Amino acid sequence: MLNSVIVVDDEASIRAAVEQWLSLSGFKVQLFERAEECLAQLPAHFPGVILSDVRMPGMSGLQLLDRLQQADPDLPVILLTGHGDVPMAVEAMRNGAYDFLEKPFTPQHLMGSLRRALEKRQLVLENRRLHEQADLKAQLENTLLGMSQGLQQLRRQVLELASLPVNVLIRGETGSGKERVARCLHDFGPRADKPFVALNCAAIPETLFEAELFGHESGAFTGAQGKRIGKLEYANGGTVFLDEIESMPLAQQAKLLRVIQEQKLERLGANQSIAVDLRIIAATKPDLLEEARAGRFREDLAYRLNVAELRLAPLRERREDIPLLFEHFARTAAERLGRHAPAVSGGRLAQLLAHEWPGNVRELANAAERHALGLDSPNLESLPGGRSLSEQVEAFEAQCLRAALRQYNGEIKGVMEALQLPRRTLNEKMQRHGLVREDFLGGE
Repeated sequence: MLNSVIVVDDEASIRAAVEQWLSLSGFKVQLFERAEECLAQLPAHFPGVILSDVRMPGMSGLQLLDRLQQADPDLPVILLTGHGDVPMAVEAMRNGAYDFLEKPFTPQHLMGSLRRALEKRQLVLENRRLHEQADLKAQLENTLLGMSQGLQQLRRQVLELASLPVNVLIRGETGSGKERVARCLHDFGPRADKPFVALNCAAIPETLFEAELFGHESGAFTGAQGKRIGKLEYANGGTVFLDEIESMPLAQQAKLLRVIQEQKLERLGANQSIAVDLRIIAATKPDLLEEARAGRFREDLAYRLNVAELRLAPLRERREDIPLLFEHFARTAAERLGRHAPAVSGGRLAQLLAHEWPGNVRELANAAERHALGLDSPNLESLPGGRSLSEQVEAFEAQCLRAALRQYNGEIKGVMEALQLPRRTLNEKMQRHGLVREDFLGGE
Protein backbone atom coordinates (compact mmCIF):
# COMPACT_ATOMS: atom_id res chain seq x y z
CA MET A 1 0.00 0.00 0.00
CA LEU A 2 1.33 3.44 -0.89
CA ASN A 3 1.83 5.84 2.01
CA SER A 4 3.54 8.97 0.61
CA VAL A 5 1.92 12.36 1.23
CA ILE A 6 3.13 15.83 0.27
CA VAL A 7 1.73 18.66 2.37
CA VAL A 8 1.78 22.21 0.94
CA ASP A 9 0.68 24.97 3.33
CA ASP A 10 2.11 28.39 4.21
CA GLU A 11 1.05 28.08 7.87
CA ALA A 12 3.77 26.40 9.94
CA SER A 13 1.28 25.33 12.65
CA ILE A 14 -0.89 23.49 10.09
CA ARG A 15 2.14 21.77 8.57
CA ALA A 16 3.39 20.68 11.99
CA ALA A 17 0.00 19.34 13.10
CA VAL A 18 -0.65 17.44 9.88
CA GLU A 19 2.87 15.99 9.87
CA GLN A 20 2.41 14.74 13.45
CA TRP A 21 -0.96 13.12 12.68
CA LEU A 22 0.26 11.45 9.52
CA SER A 23 3.61 10.28 10.87
CA LEU A 24 1.95 8.62 13.85
CA SER A 25 -0.33 6.78 11.42
CA GLY A 26 2.58 5.43 9.39
CA PHE A 27 2.54 7.89 6.47
CA LYS A 28 5.72 9.16 4.82
CA VAL A 29 5.37 12.96 4.86
CA GLN A 30 7.15 15.71 2.91
CA LEU A 31 6.40 19.37 3.76
CA PHE A 32 6.50 22.48 1.58
CA GLU A 33 5.70 26.07 2.49
CA ARG A 34 5.11 27.18 -1.10
CA ALA A 35 3.55 25.53 -4.15
CA GLU A 36 6.50 26.54 -6.32
CA GLU A 37 8.85 24.48 -4.10
CA CYS A 38 6.57 21.46 -4.39
CA LEU A 39 6.52 21.62 -8.19
CA ALA A 40 10.29 21.99 -8.40
CA GLN A 41 10.94 18.86 -6.33
CA LEU A 42 8.00 16.64 -7.32
CA PRO A 43 9.29 13.41 -8.92
CA ALA A 44 7.68 11.97 -12.04
CA HIS A 45 5.03 9.33 -11.28
CA PHE A 46 4.91 10.42 -7.62
CA PRO A 47 3.51 7.40 -5.73
CA GLY A 48 1.24 9.27 -3.35
CA VAL A 49 -1.15 12.16 -2.70
CA ILE A 50 -0.80 15.96 -2.64
CA LEU A 51 -2.47 17.78 0.28
CA SER A 52 -2.52 21.52 -0.43
CA ASP A 53 -3.98 24.68 1.07
CA VAL A 54 -6.00 26.83 -1.36
CA ARG A 55 -4.92 30.33 -0.30
CA MET A 56 -1.13 30.79 -0.23
CA PRO A 57 1.29 33.58 -1.20
CA GLY A 58 2.51 33.30 -4.78
CA MET A 59 1.03 30.29 -6.51
CA SER A 60 -2.34 29.31 -5.01
CA GLY A 61 -3.56 25.78 -4.40
CA LEU A 62 -5.86 26.07 -7.42
CA GLN A 63 -2.98 27.09 -9.64
CA LEU A 64 -0.94 24.19 -8.24
CA LEU A 65 -3.83 21.84 -9.03
CA ASP A 66 -3.91 23.10 -12.61
CA ARG A 67 -0.16 22.55 -13.06
CA LEU A 68 -0.35 19.07 -11.53
CA GLN A 69 -3.29 18.16 -13.76
CA GLN A 70 -1.26 19.10 -16.82
CA ALA A 71 1.63 16.91 -15.70
CA ASP A 72 -0.40 13.94 -14.37
CA PRO A 73 -4.22 14.09 -14.51
CA ASP A 74 -4.47 10.99 -12.29
CA LEU A 75 -2.47 12.41 -9.36
CA PRO A 76 -4.87 12.81 -6.38
CA VAL A 77 -4.92 16.35 -4.97
CA ILE A 78 -6.82 17.10 -1.75
CA LEU A 79 -7.46 20.79 -1.07
CA LEU A 80 -7.59 22.42 2.36
CA THR A 81 -10.08 25.28 2.46
CA GLY A 82 -11.47 27.92 4.75
CA HIS A 83 -15.25 28.29 5.16
CA GLY A 84 -15.54 30.92 2.43
CA ASP A 85 -13.63 28.79 -0.06
CA VAL A 86 -16.04 25.83 -0.15
CA PRO A 87 -17.86 26.82 -3.40
CA MET A 88 -14.43 27.36 -4.97
CA ALA A 89 -13.28 23.91 -3.78
CA VAL A 90 -16.40 22.24 -5.17
CA GLU A 91 -15.67 23.81 -8.54
CA ALA A 92 -12.06 22.61 -8.22
CA MET A 93 -13.31 19.03 -7.75
CA ARG A 94 -15.19 19.36 -11.03
CA ASN A 95 -11.85 20.36 -12.56
CA GLY A 96 -9.96 17.35 -11.24
CA ALA A 97 -9.35 17.72 -7.48
CA TYR A 98 -9.86 14.45 -5.62
CA ASP A 99 -11.43 15.93 -2.45
CA PHE A 100 -11.46 18.98 -0.21
CA LEU A 101 -11.36 19.35 3.57
CA GLU A 102 -12.81 22.40 5.28
CA LYS A 103 -10.72 23.81 8.14
CA PRO A 104 -10.71 22.88 10.96
CA PHE A 105 -10.81 19.17 10.10
CA THR A 106 -10.36 16.13 12.33
CA PRO A 107 -7.50 13.64 12.00
CA GLN A 108 -10.06 10.90 11.31
CA HIS A 109 -11.59 12.83 8.41
CA LEU A 110 -8.12 13.54 6.98
CA MET A 111 -7.01 9.89 7.31
CA GLY A 112 -10.13 8.57 5.63
CA SER A 113 -9.77 10.88 2.63
CA LEU A 114 -6.05 10.15 2.29
CA ARG A 115 -6.46 6.38 2.41
CA ARG A 116 -9.13 6.41 -0.29
CA ALA A 117 -6.93 8.66 -2.45
CA LEU A 118 -3.90 6.41 -1.94
CA GLU A 119 -5.91 3.33 -2.90
CA LYS A 120 -6.91 5.06 -6.12
CA ARG A 121 -3.30 6.11 -6.79
CA GLN A 122 -2.10 2.55 -6.27
CA LEU A 123 -4.58 1.21 -8.82
CA VAL A 124 -3.59 3.89 -11.36
CA LEU A 125 0.15 3.20 -10.99
CA GLU A 126 -0.34 -0.57 -11.17
CA ASN A 127 -2.38 -0.16 -14.34
CA ARG A 128 0.35 2.04 -15.83
CA ARG A 129 2.99 -0.54 -14.90
CA LEU A 130 1.05 -3.31 -16.62
CA HIS A 131 0.61 -1.20 -19.76
CA GLU A 132 4.32 -0.31 -19.79
CA GLN A 133 5.24 -3.98 -19.38
CA ALA A 134 2.95 -4.91 -22.29
CA ASP A 135 4.52 -2.18 -24.44
CA LEU A 136 8.05 -3.31 -23.53
CA LYS A 137 7.14 -6.93 -24.25
CA ALA A 138 5.83 -5.98 -27.70
CA GLN A 139 8.96 -3.93 -28.45
CA LEU A 140 11.19 -6.78 -27.32
CA GLU A 141 9.29 -9.28 -29.50
CA ASN A 142 10.08 -7.05 -32.48
CA THR A 143 13.76 -6.89 -31.50
CA LEU A 144 14.53 -10.48 -30.43
CA LEU A 145 12.62 -12.37 -33.10
CA GLY A 146 11.48 -15.95 -32.68
CA MET A 147 8.59 -18.09 -31.48
CA SER A 148 10.55 -21.04 -30.08
CA GLN A 149 10.22 -21.79 -26.40
CA GLY A 150 13.87 -20.88 -25.91
CA LEU A 151 13.41 -17.43 -27.44
CA GLN A 152 10.26 -16.79 -25.44
CA GLN A 153 12.11 -17.71 -22.25
CA LEU A 154 15.05 -15.49 -23.25
CA ARG A 155 12.74 -12.49 -23.75
CA ARG A 156 11.21 -13.05 -20.32
CA GLN A 157 14.67 -13.21 -18.76
CA VAL A 158 15.81 -10.05 -20.56
CA LEU A 159 12.77 -8.10 -19.34
CA GLU A 160 13.37 -9.29 -15.78
CA LEU A 161 17.11 -8.53 -15.79
CA ALA A 162 16.93 -5.23 -17.70
CA SER A 163 15.63 -3.34 -14.67
CA LEU A 164 17.94 -4.99 -12.13
CA PRO A 165 21.31 -3.39 -11.22
CA VAL A 166 23.31 -6.60 -11.69
CA ASN A 167 26.12 -7.64 -14.01
CA VAL A 168 25.15 -10.22 -16.63
CA LEU A 169 27.18 -12.88 -18.45
CA ILE A 170 25.89 -13.92 -21.88
CA ARG A 171 27.04 -17.27 -23.25
CA GLY A 172 26.60 -18.21 -26.87
CA GLU A 173 28.30 -19.29 -30.05
CA THR A 174 29.64 -16.93 -32.70
CA GLY A 175 26.84 -15.12 -34.49
CA SER A 176 24.13 -16.07 -31.98
CA GLY A 177 23.23 -12.46 -31.17
CA LYS A 178 25.07 -11.75 -27.92
CA GLU A 179 25.54 -8.04 -28.60
CA ARG A 180 21.87 -7.62 -29.58
CA VAL A 181 20.80 -9.20 -26.29
CA ALA A 182 23.24 -6.95 -24.39
CA ARG A 183 21.79 -3.94 -26.17
CA CYS A 184 18.27 -5.00 -25.15
CA LEU A 185 19.35 -5.32 -21.51
CA HIS A 186 20.52 -1.71 -21.77
CA ASP A 187 17.68 -0.25 -23.87
CA PHE A 188 14.88 -1.77 -21.80
CA GLY A 189 16.34 -0.74 -18.44
CA PRO A 190 16.79 2.48 -16.43
CA ARG A 191 20.17 3.23 -18.07
CA ALA A 192 18.66 3.48 -21.57
CA ASP A 193 19.38 7.23 -21.86
CA LYS A 194 23.04 6.74 -20.87
CA PRO A 195 25.94 5.47 -23.02
CA PHE A 196 26.16 1.89 -24.27
CA VAL A 197 29.80 1.11 -25.00
CA ALA A 198 30.69 -2.15 -26.77
CA LEU A 199 34.23 -3.54 -26.81
CA ASN A 200 35.51 -6.73 -28.42
CA CYS A 201 38.30 -7.86 -26.11
CA ALA A 202 39.79 -10.11 -28.79
CA ALA A 203 40.22 -7.19 -31.19
CA ILE A 204 42.30 -4.94 -28.90
CA PRO A 205 46.10 -5.43 -28.92
CA GLU A 206 47.35 -6.32 -25.45
CA THR A 207 49.73 -3.35 -25.42
CA LEU A 208 46.81 -0.94 -25.91
CA PHE A 209 44.28 -2.69 -23.71
CA GLU A 210 44.79 -0.71 -20.51
CA ALA A 211 44.77 2.68 -22.25
CA GLU A 212 41.65 1.71 -24.22
CA LEU A 213 39.71 0.72 -21.09
CA PHE A 214 41.03 3.18 -18.51
CA GLY A 215 42.29 6.12 -20.56
CA HIS A 216 45.52 7.98 -19.91
CA GLU A 217 47.02 11.29 -18.92
CA SER A 218 49.35 13.24 -21.18
CA GLY A 219 52.81 11.65 -21.23
CA ALA A 220 51.71 8.49 -19.43
CA PHE A 221 53.69 6.47 -21.96
CA THR A 222 55.58 7.05 -25.19
CA GLY A 223 53.17 8.50 -27.73
CA ALA A 224 50.52 9.48 -25.15
CA GLN A 225 49.88 13.01 -26.37
CA GLY A 226 47.16 14.73 -24.39
CA LYS A 227 44.62 13.30 -21.97
CA ARG A 228 42.30 10.57 -23.21
CA ILE A 229 39.05 9.36 -21.63
CA GLY A 230 38.89 5.55 -21.54
CA LYS A 231 35.88 3.48 -22.56
CA LEU A 232 34.92 2.69 -18.95
CA GLU A 233 34.94 6.33 -17.92
CA TYR A 234 33.05 7.35 -21.07
CA ALA A 235 30.32 4.82 -20.21
CA ASN A 236 29.76 6.33 -16.74
CA GLY A 237 26.10 5.96 -15.80
CA GLY A 238 25.50 3.48 -18.59
CA THR A 239 26.49 0.01 -19.74
CA VAL A 240 29.78 -1.55 -20.89
CA PHE A 241 29.51 -4.62 -23.11
CA LEU A 242 32.70 -6.69 -23.13
CA ASP A 243 32.49 -9.26 -25.92
CA GLU A 244 34.84 -12.27 -25.93
CA ILE A 245 35.75 -11.45 -22.32
CA GLU A 246 37.78 -14.67 -22.17
CA SER A 247 40.37 -12.90 -24.37
CA MET A 248 41.06 -10.14 -21.82
CA PRO A 249 44.70 -10.22 -20.57
CA LEU A 250 45.06 -11.41 -16.97
CA ALA A 251 46.66 -8.13 -15.87
CA GLN A 252 43.66 -6.16 -17.09
CA GLN A 253 41.28 -8.65 -15.52
CA ALA A 254 42.65 -7.67 -12.12
CA LYS A 255 42.11 -3.98 -12.83
CA LEU A 256 38.59 -4.59 -14.15
CA LEU A 257 37.79 -6.55 -10.99
CA ARG A 258 38.87 -3.58 -8.89
CA VAL A 259 36.64 -1.22 -10.90
CA ILE A 260 33.66 -3.54 -10.37
CA GLN A 261 34.32 -3.86 -6.64
CA GLU A 262 35.09 -0.21 -5.88
CA GLN A 263 33.25 1.58 -8.70
CA LYS A 264 36.40 3.64 -9.21
CA LEU A 265 39.16 3.74 -11.81
CA GLU A 266 42.47 5.47 -12.45
CA ARG A 267 43.71 6.65 -15.83
CA LEU A 268 47.20 5.57 -16.85
CA GLY A 269 49.71 8.04 -15.45
CA ALA A 270 47.26 9.46 -12.86
CA ASN A 271 47.10 9.10 -9.10
CA GLN A 272 43.56 10.32 -8.63
CA SER A 273 40.64 7.88 -8.57
CA ILE A 274 37.53 8.66 -10.63
CA ALA A 275 34.14 7.41 -9.43
CA VAL A 276 32.14 5.55 -12.08
CA ASP A 277 28.69 4.00 -12.11
CA LEU A 278 28.75 1.08 -14.53
CA ARG A 279 26.78 -1.98 -15.43
CA ILE A 280 28.99 -4.66 -16.94
CA ILE A 281 27.57 -7.10 -19.49
CA ALA A 282 30.12 -9.64 -20.65
CA ALA A 283 29.86 -12.23 -23.41
CA THR A 284 31.81 -15.43 -23.86
CA LYS A 285 31.80 -18.64 -25.87
CA PRO A 286 33.60 -20.94 -23.37
CA ASP A 287 32.68 -21.53 -19.72
CA LEU A 288 34.61 -18.90 -17.70
CA LEU A 289 34.94 -21.18 -14.67
CA GLU A 290 36.56 -23.85 -16.84
CA GLU A 291 38.85 -21.13 -18.20
CA ALA A 292 39.66 -20.17 -14.59
CA ARG A 293 40.48 -23.77 -13.68
CA ALA A 294 42.83 -23.86 -16.67
CA GLY A 295 44.56 -20.70 -15.40
CA ARG A 296 43.42 -18.53 -18.29
CA PHE A 297 40.87 -16.43 -16.39
CA ARG A 298 40.52 -15.04 -12.88
CA GLU A 299 37.98 -17.04 -10.89
CA ASP A 300 37.01 -14.07 -8.70
CA LEU A 301 36.27 -11.96 -11.78
CA ALA A 302 34.23 -14.79 -13.31
CA TYR A 303 31.97 -14.81 -10.26
CA ARG A 304 31.69 -11.00 -10.29
CA LEU A 305 30.63 -11.01 -13.93
CA ASN A 306 28.28 -13.96 -13.64
CA VAL A 307 25.75 -12.54 -11.17
CA ALA A 308 23.14 -13.55 -13.73
CA GLU A 309 23.73 -15.69 -16.82
CA LEU A 310 21.87 -15.82 -20.13
CA ARG A 311 22.50 -18.69 -22.51
CA LEU A 312 21.73 -18.10 -26.17
CA ALA A 313 20.76 -21.30 -27.96
CA PRO A 314 22.45 -21.87 -31.32
CA LEU A 315 20.17 -21.67 -34.34
CA ARG A 316 20.31 -25.45 -34.86
CA GLU A 317 18.56 -25.86 -31.48
CA ARG A 318 15.68 -23.55 -32.42
CA ARG A 319 15.07 -24.41 -36.05
CA GLU A 320 11.42 -23.40 -35.84
CA ASP A 321 12.62 -19.77 -35.75
CA ILE A 322 14.55 -20.09 -39.03
CA PRO A 323 11.67 -19.27 -41.46
CA LEU A 324 10.59 -16.21 -39.46
CA LEU A 325 14.15 -14.89 -39.16
CA PHE A 326 14.96 -15.59 -42.81
CA GLU A 327 11.82 -13.79 -43.98
CA HIS A 328 12.59 -10.81 -41.72
CA PHE A 329 16.21 -10.48 -42.89
CA ALA A 330 15.24 -10.94 -46.55
CA ARG A 331 12.50 -8.32 -46.31
CA THR A 332 14.79 -5.86 -44.52
CA ALA A 333 17.52 -6.33 -47.12
CA ALA A 334 15.05 -5.99 -49.99
CA GLU A 335 13.64 -2.75 -48.56
CA ARG A 336 17.13 -1.36 -48.16
CA LEU A 337 17.88 -2.21 -51.78
CA GLY A 338 14.55 -0.87 -53.05
CA ARG A 339 13.25 -4.19 -54.36
CA HIS A 340 10.88 -7.03 -53.46
CA ALA A 341 12.27 -10.16 -51.85
CA PRO A 342 11.59 -13.32 -53.91
CA ALA A 343 9.20 -15.85 -52.38
CA VAL A 344 10.76 -18.78 -50.50
CA SER A 345 9.97 -22.08 -52.19
CA GLY A 346 9.16 -25.25 -50.29
CA GLY A 347 12.43 -26.80 -51.41
CA ARG A 348 14.38 -23.78 -50.29
CA LEU A 349 12.63 -23.80 -46.91
CA ALA A 350 13.51 -27.47 -46.49
CA GLN A 351 17.18 -26.61 -47.20
CA LEU A 352 17.10 -23.80 -44.64
CA LEU A 353 15.65 -26.09 -42.00
CA ALA A 354 18.15 -28.86 -42.75
CA HIS A 355 21.27 -26.68 -42.66
CA GLU A 356 23.36 -26.71 -39.45
CA TRP A 357 24.09 -22.93 -39.43
CA PRO A 358 27.54 -22.93 -37.78
CA GLY A 359 27.52 -19.13 -38.09
CA ASN A 360 24.09 -18.98 -36.45
CA VAL A 361 21.89 -15.89 -36.95
CA ARG A 362 24.69 -13.94 -38.59
CA GLU A 363 25.06 -16.63 -41.26
CA LEU A 364 21.28 -16.80 -41.73
CA ALA A 365 21.10 -13.03 -42.21
CA ASN A 366 23.80 -13.25 -44.88
CA ALA A 367 21.89 -16.04 -46.66
CA ALA A 368 18.69 -13.97 -46.51
CA GLU A 369 20.43 -10.97 -48.05
CA ARG A 370 21.72 -13.13 -50.89
CA HIS A 371 18.17 -14.41 -51.35
CA ALA A 372 16.89 -10.81 -51.58
CA LEU A 373 19.49 -10.21 -54.31
CA GLY A 374 18.47 -13.38 -56.16
CA LEU A 375 21.83 -14.99 -55.42
CA ASP A 376 20.67 -18.09 -53.55
CA SER A 377 23.28 -20.80 -53.28
CA PRO A 378 21.87 -24.08 -54.63
CA ASN A 379 24.18 -26.13 -52.41
CA LEU A 380 22.96 -25.09 -48.96
CA GLU A 381 22.89 -28.48 -47.28
CA SER A 382 23.17 -30.01 -43.87
CA LEU A 383 26.78 -30.29 -42.75
CA PRO A 384 28.31 -33.62 -41.60
CA GLY A 385 26.79 -34.63 -38.30
CA GLY A 386 23.49 -32.97 -39.24
CA ARG A 387 20.02 -33.97 -38.19
CA SER A 388 18.21 -37.14 -39.04
CA LEU A 389 15.31 -37.20 -41.47
CA SER A 390 12.81 -37.50 -38.62
CA GLU A 391 14.25 -34.39 -36.94
CA GLN A 392 13.98 -32.42 -40.17
CA VAL A 393 10.38 -33.58 -40.64
CA GLU A 394 9.56 -32.50 -37.09
CA ALA A 395 11.02 -29.03 -37.68
CA PHE A 396 9.10 -28.65 -40.94
CA GLU A 397 5.87 -29.78 -39.29
CA ALA A 398 6.32 -27.24 -36.48
CA GLN A 399 6.83 -24.47 -39.04
CA CYS A 400 3.68 -25.48 -40.97
CA LEU A 401 1.63 -25.44 -37.77
CA ARG A 402 3.02 -22.08 -36.74
CA ALA A 403 2.37 -20.54 -40.16
CA ALA A 404 -1.26 -21.76 -40.14
CA LEU A 405 -1.85 -20.52 -36.59
CA ARG A 406 -0.44 -17.15 -37.54
CA GLN A 407 -2.52 -17.01 -40.74
CA TYR A 408 -5.78 -17.74 -38.89
CA ASN A 409 -4.90 -15.68 -35.78
CA GLY A 410 -5.07 -18.76 -33.54
CA GLU A 411 -8.55 -19.73 -34.75
CA ILE A 412 -8.45 -23.54 -34.43
CA LYS A 413 -11.24 -24.32 -36.88
CA GLY A 414 -9.46 -22.48 -39.71
CA VAL A 415 -6.18 -24.28 -38.93
CA MET A 416 -7.95 -27.67 -38.91
CA GLU A 417 -9.47 -27.01 -42.33
CA ALA A 418 -6.26 -25.59 -43.84
CA LEU A 419 -4.10 -28.50 -42.68
CA GLN A 420 -6.88 -31.12 -42.97
CA LEU A 421 -6.31 -32.36 -39.45
CA PRO A 422 -8.88 -33.58 -36.88
CA ARG A 423 -8.96 -31.50 -33.71
CA ARG A 424 -7.44 -34.18 -31.49
CA THR A 425 -4.48 -34.69 -33.83
CA LEU A 426 -3.95 -30.93 -34.11
CA ASN A 427 -4.03 -30.55 -30.32
CA GLU A 428 -1.48 -33.34 -29.88
CA LYS A 429 0.87 -31.84 -32.47
CA MET A 430 0.57 -28.35 -30.99
CA GLN A 431 1.33 -29.72 -27.53
CA ARG A 432 4.36 -31.66 -28.82
CA HIS A 433 5.80 -28.54 -30.45
CA GLY A 434 5.01 -26.23 -27.52
CA LEU A 435 2.48 -24.14 -29.50
CA VAL A 436 -0.30 -22.28 -27.67
CA ARG A 437 -3.15 -20.68 -29.63
CA GLU A 438 -3.21 -17.65 -27.30
CA ASP A 439 0.21 -16.64 -28.65
CA PHE A 440 -1.34 -16.13 -32.09
CA LEU A 441 -4.57 -14.30 -31.17
CA GLY A 442 -4.81 -10.95 -32.91
CA GLY A 443 -1.65 -11.68 -34.92
CA GLU A 444 -0.93 -10.80 -38.50
